[in-house]
Amino acid sequence: MKSKFLFVLLAIFLATNIYSQDSNFHIYLCFGQSNMEGQGTIEKQDSVVDSRFLVSKALDSLSTGESKAIWQTAVPPLCLTSSGLSPADYFGRTMVANLPDSIKVGIISVAVGGCDIRLFDKDLYQDYDSKENKEWFSKKVADYGRNPYQYLINLAQAAQQDGVIKGILLHQGETNTGQTEWLSFVKKIYNDMLTDLSLDVNCTPLLVGELLSAEGNCCSSMNSIINLLPDTIPTAHVISSEGCAAKDRAHFNSEGYRKLGRRYAIQMLSLMGYQVDEE
Repeated sequence: MKSKFLFVLLAIFLATNIYSQDSNFHIYLCFGQSNMEGQGTIEKQDSVVDSRFLVSKALDSLSTGESKAIWQTAVPPLCLTSSGLSPADYFGRTMVANLPDSIKVGIISVAVGGCDIRLFDKDLYQDYDSKENKEWFSKKVADYGRNPYQYLINLAQAAQQDGVIKGILLHQGETNTGQTEWLSFVKKIYNDMLTDLSLDVNCTPLLVGELLSAEGNCCSSMNSIINLLPDTIPTAHVISSEGCAAKDRAHFNSEGYRKLGRRYAIQMLSLMGYQVDEE
């Protein structure tokens, strides 16, 4: 009798979880450093957002009263209250503009300006969570519980009750410029994410953007390494930054982010069977 009662409880629990998850709610995880945080000026055109494009903020905001982990229309900034336009903005906008009206797109973004990729390594992050004489960096990391990887995983696990994680977006590499080991660092982090979130590698591509390649940049030499990533991770896809305009030596300007974000989306849509022209 007791076992029958437990079986009924289990069935109710599974049914509740199955029906609370919306298969038409597509969620994308974003991580990286300052370009993924977003450094572009948020302009008037950026304030108009389709209600099918949502964000779950990673942090509470005292200045705006926004609470973390609550889905809301994805009006920028999507990462920090102090950040600006990012690739995630026009990724999401382009996705909903080209998907059926029944599908919503959600973003969760955890990014740390100036970080080494190993800050997102669950086994190494404690060696990369601070920088000498960089109080601003330590504060950023502290806001994510000093463990940005686990912070993102926790948010993602909660979001899996609402929708389905469809992909992972990365923009990082400036701090690791010239390091070919970056390829193996990214592979481990990606594999850890798949394992910790019980994701199917064949259904969860990794989209990785090139660094700023405009003239006068600081780090475009890293792009030759980034472009080797699909050889290390077959489900990785590199997004070109060619023609994306600069704000400074390391960051894109607003139009650069818009163009790069669209390219992330065009790649993802292509993987889903939708052919979309960049223009």
